[in-house]
Amino acid sequence: MSLRIATFNIENLMSRFDFSGFRNQLKQDRVLRLFEVRSEAEYQRLEEARTIAHTDDTRQLSALAIAECDADILCLQEADDMAGLQAFEYGYLFKMVGNGYRRKYLIEGNDTRGIDVAVLMREETRDGEPIICTNVRSHAALTYGDLGLHTPDLAELSHLPTDRIFKRDCLELDISVGGRSFTLYVVHFKSMGPARDGQDGRAATMPVRRAEALAVRRIIEDRFGPRGGEASFIIAGDMNDYQERVDVIGDRRSGYRFEPRAEGESALDVFSQDDFAENIVRRRAEIDRWTLFHSRGPQERHLCQLDYLWLSQALARRNPGAVPEIIRAGQPFRTLFPPGQAVERFPRTGWDRPKASDHCPVVATLEL
Repeated sequence: MSLRIATFNIENLMSRFDFSGFRNQLKQDRVLRLFEVRSEAEYQRLEEARTIAHTDDTRQLSALAIAECDADILCLQEADDMAGLQAFEYGYLFKMVGNGYRRKYLIEGNDTRGIDVAVLMREETRDGEPIICTNVRSHAALTYGDLGLHTPDLAELSHLPTDRIFKRDCLELDISVGGRSFTLYVVHFKSMGPARDGQDGRAATMPVRRAEALAVRRIIEDRFGPRGGEASFIIAGDMNDYQERVDVIGDRRSGYRFEPRAEGESALDVFSQDDFAENIVRRRAEIDRWTLFHSRGPQERHLCQLDYLWLSQALARRNPGAVPEIIRAGQPFRTLFPPGQAVERFPRTGWDRPKASDHCPVVATLEL
């Protein structure tokens, strides 16, 4: 029973305008800074026009990346709401690809900007097997105290035991494909924030992501037993952390070196510990596992994997030869590719925008 499943941080699939840049230049788009804007009303008109024009280009590229996945089930991060998701699916995916996703699942989560995780499903697989969702459950209301996960590290970050664990949600779906069942968990963990107390942004926010990962594992083990028992489950999404990265060293004139290195600590160690689940992207070559190019100037550039399909051990054993694909054609031209990995970009992809996303979709074909 074959199924194609993908995860993709589509980046700000928004259905609302953000006018906060008029009073906060840090939130103002760079192009508007080139012009003299005399009033807030004028700023709002310009921002509306800019957002609409920019969004159409971006969403065409996002749709092309999704079409390249050709997935039966698509896990998305950073979808604004169901209305925006439906408009994107019909106006872009269905119109451009000719085969949309009729079934959509999104429950409002905890993100202050309103971005949520979502799941889109076709009615049947490419082999004609019916895809049926039998249950959907949100875990957005869980608190640190509910699962006993509040720690001194979290207290130092001003998190209380009564605060919610998931910064967005852990969306749980029971799915049947041609009579074979599995459970899907879709997440979008806490982003890496600014440096704090002498720590870089990743280290400073790691206690939050570790608690989210522990919460996902606890949810699974409470349902299926230690290490998930023999259950078939997939944990998918943007986890904003990595266990290894590829440092990019050099410049355009002298050339670049790409040097892989392992991280000493990661919030995702919670999943790999005790063989709880397998990150099947690690079946790819070490230098070819990245899903995002990170850059804050020449001194801080690396490639890393932020987007994951973790399989339960039972499901991983049934798929020993499954090697995920990483769709990179929607990456902006600023992304630096290791030798032999460069791909032909989609038409109209720009230096840093438009782009499908900074994240690459990850897709795998699995036997259930």
